[in-house]
Amino acid sequence: MDNTATLRQEIKHLMVDNLMLQISAEEISDEQTLFGPGSLGLDSVDALQLVVALDKAYGLKIPDPETARQILQSVASMAAAVANHKASSPC
Repeated sequence: MDNTATLRQEIKHLMVDNLMLQISAEEISDEQTLFGPGSLGLDSVDALQLVVALDKAYGLKIPDPETARQILQSVASMAAAVANHKASSPC
């Protein structure tokens, strides 16, 4: 499994653990919309919890609501943001 796939799995588990979802990480697809009609059904409280969880787990700071809307669209968009953050952070 490559790093992107591993990261996406980690994020799915992070979501299930932090948001107390009634589904397993395996049931969440990478491109599934998280908010709005036809989505996983997350709400604004879930969004806040995700922002905090991503900061704690990966040091990813999400500074404003517009950035949060872009990053929290799907597991794939969160994984891309974390990967970009890791790539741009000094080790």
